[in-house]
Amino acid sequence: MDRVKFNREVMHIKDQGSRHLSQDTVKNLIHQSQEAKKQAYCPYSKFRVGAAVLTLDNSVFTGCNVENACYNLGVCAERNAISKAVSEGYKTFKAIAIASDLNDQFISPCGGCRQFMREFGSNWEVYLSKPDGTCLKVAVDELLPLSFGPEDLSMKKVFDISNEY
Repeated sequence: MDRVKFNREVMHIKDQGSRHLSQDTVKNLIHQSQEAKKQAYCPYSKFRVGAAVLTLDNSVFTGCNVENACYNLGVCAERNAISKAVSEGYKTFKAIAIASDLNDQFISPCGGCRQFMREFGSNWEVYLSKPDGTCLKVAVDELLPLSFGPEDLSMKKVFDISNEY
């Protein structure tokens, strides 16, 4: 895999056009998530997380967790990276890599991030990694089985509820 273009926001990598990622692409994606982790703002939990999401055209968007003194207003790395991609017009992804400082286990996304990833499809790759670069590959639908997604909102219902009361 070769780096083709890089700026502050987006990195483009060369890879086969298919959804099957080369080892080099996965390695680079994990590296990008580890680099993003270094920017984490986590003065309360001291738990750094980085993420790197790969689009269909091989653009990479990174994100880190950003905490807030009002704890529930923090933003996870996965949602941060995906939101950056969406803000640039991307809504379909090949993969996301997630990194933390955990040595003894692979980082795993929280439930909110699992649902957030699911919003953009259930069959794309998630690489859960360790600081040494080893990873566990799962699909979004494995992280969130029997999930609820955008297509469920248009399914036929027993009755329609009007807006009049």
